[in-house]
Order: sequence, then structure tokens, then C-alpha cells
Amino acid sequence: MEYLSSIILFAVFSSITPGPNNVMVMTSGLNFGVKESLPLLSGICVGFATMLLLVGFGIGQLFILFPELNLTLKMVGATYLFYLAWLIAKNHNMRSENRQSQPLGFFKGFIFQWVNAKAWIVAIGAVATFSNSADTSVVESFYIAMVFFFISFPCVGVWLMFGSLLREKFKSTRYLRWFNVSMSALLVFSILPILRDIFLHLQIF
Repeated sequence: MEYLSSIILFAVFSSITPGPNNVMVMTSGLNFGVKESLPLLSGICVGFATMLLLVGFGIGQLFILFPELNLTLKMVGATYLFYLAWLIAKNHNMRSENRQSQPLGFFKGFIFQWVNAKAWIVAIGAVATFSNSADTSVVESFYIAMVFFFISFPCVGVWLMFGSLLREKFKSTRYLRWFNVSMSALLVFSILPILRDIFLHLQIF
């Protein structure tokens, strides 16, 4: 029971604290509402649980054996995050006023986990902390992944609900534009440590 409680606390803290996932979900909740944003929320939760499961199977060791793979992931991740930030920044109307705009869907949320630096740090940290042996078993990995899956839905969902509640406050196009650009800037800001690592790596080589 103590083992489960520790995993739950770790999952709650890592899922509910600010990060790229929560920024995207909150922004989607504001612009499109809860129902339209559920695919994005589902993609994030399923994508992270899948990634955590594979980390438990040893995929994280690939970054130690092949540093170039880590660099490639960071470069792809930074590019993809810039793309998502651009999608958020260019939307200036709520769904009811702009039928052509589309919320980020399940696939974008799922794929983003694989290029999300915070997600990798949490996944590797969770497996390293809660594995009882050097060779993590399949059952152990599945157990940790399932705990995170069920915890992340309500924790990240809090940000979705918060964004939805802000819809009444941001009906003005001007305020909505300001909010979206601000959230886009936060996503870009989260890339800075990744860009620093990329530049340092390129200087070495």
C-alpha cells in the first residue's frame, strides 16, 4: 500500500504541475470547450502511459548508448513544439465564432509526449524510483504506467476545466488573442533548456 501511495503522489505532483501538456490543454479548453478538447486530453494521457511503459522495457537506455538519438529527439521535439505554439497563437476566435479552427486532436497529443522533455524526465524518473530491481519486470512497468494513466486524466483535466471556465472571461477577440499568444510564448519558453542543450552539443562536435 505504501508503494502504491508513493507512486500516486509522484504521479499527482508531476501531472498537475505546470508544463507543456497542461498549457496546451488549458488553451484548448478556453478556445474549444471541454467536449472538443477531450481527444487532446486522451492523447496526452494515453501517449504518456505508453511512453512510460516502453521506458520500463528499457527504451531509455537507447539514449545512453546512442547520444545522437537524444540530440535528434530534442531537435524534433523543439521543432514540433514551435509548430504547436504557432497553431495556438494563430487562433483568435472561439469555436462558436470560427468554425474553420480545429482543436489539437488525439494524435497530436499522443505524439507530443515523445518529444516532450518534461514527459521523458518524469517517465525515466518514475521507472528509476519505483522499480524494485535493476531489471524492471513487465508487470512492474505495466503497474506504474496504469497508475500514471488513471492519475493523469483528472490532474491534467483540472487544467482543461480551468480553461473552459475562462471562456466567459475571454469572449472578446482581443483578450483571446492576448491569452493565446501568451500561452504560445510559454510553450516556446519551455523549449529554451532544450535549445541550450542542442547548442552545447553542437559546439562540442
